[in-house]
Amino acid sequence: MRETGRDGFQSRLIKDISKKFPGAIIMKNDPNYLQGVPDILVLHRDKWAALEAKKDKNAKHQPNQDYYVDEMNKMSYSAFVYPENEKEVLNDLEKIFQS
Repeated sequence: MRETGRDGFQSRLIKDISKKFPGAIIMKNDPNYLQGVPDILVLHRDKWAALEAKKDKNAKHQPNQDYYVDEMNKMSYSAFVYPENEKEVLNDLEKIFQS
């Protein structure tokens, strides 16, 4: 049975990232610690990325999410990721992690 919704997508995304980038450390951030910080932090060698998983491209953004995704993207790489752009985001990660 395929998992659905944001949590199901997020779990599958984490598994896909783990397979695509062996040795990467993938951490789920605590939404209660700093509201709006992306859900997932991916550490790979000397690079990192922050990803905010959404169930679809039209899913509501919580307060401060746009701010933190934009700010963290200026530092390294950060993006909203949902099923419709997952392949593109994974391709971006591949370029960033291999540079």
